[in-house]
Amino acid sequence: MSATIREQSDQFKAVAAKRLPPEALEVFDRSVEHFLAEGVPAEAIKIGDRLAAFTLDDAAGKPVGLDQLVAAGPAVIVFYRGSWCPYCNLALRAYQQELLPQLDAFGARLVAISPQSPDQSLTTAEKADLAFTVLSDPGSRVARSIGIAFQQADDVLAAQRQLGLDLTKVNAEGATYLPRPTVLIVDRNQTVQFVDVQPDYTARTEVAEILAALSHLEISGP
Repeated sequence: MSATIREQSDQFKAVAAKRLPPEALEVFDRSVEHFLAEGVPAEAIKIGDRLAAFTLDDAAGKPVGLDQLVAAGPAVIVFYRGSWCPYCNLALRAYQQELLPQLDAFGARLVAISPQSPDQSLTTAEKADLAFTVLSDPGSRVARSIGIAFQQADDVLAAQRQLGLDLTKVNAEGATYLPRPTVLIVDRNQTVQFVDVQPDYTARTEVAEILAALSHLEISGP
């Protein structure tokens, strides 16, 4: 039995704690504590809400609309921070290996959305050899419209730059907004049937949770 995303994340976190500069680790830990204390924003999208139509570019720069994503069945929509985030990469690989092969049974489609520019999204798809759609959300506008985005704090941005990451260079439009890690399941009517927003950026929705939600959706019907 393969390790859960949480188990893999905890293993990576333990290694990172030994490798990161103490001052950067302190900044990142303080950021996690802040988001955990804040919890899921009250304005975050909820089950039963209708997801507003959007069109975003895929990794090749081709526009993809929400209506296309749900044309043949439900869509599992994953909002992630970017290919620079190791916790995002762990989750995307798990979804590729363990979730994607089971989605045909539900007639469902998997799509991942980040604020990275389309060419950076292509890098994400290539690095992880992903076989699902990866979209670019400039300025995290879609993420902001559903209440899951936040402006990265200045001390975190500074710590990231010290480690070689400049969000203004990898994100579309140079924006420093990021989405909280979130998974939505949206039906063909563009209604949200499942939502899981993670305040802790090291945490992710497990494959088993997504499959259970899809099974419930299939049993309940449209």
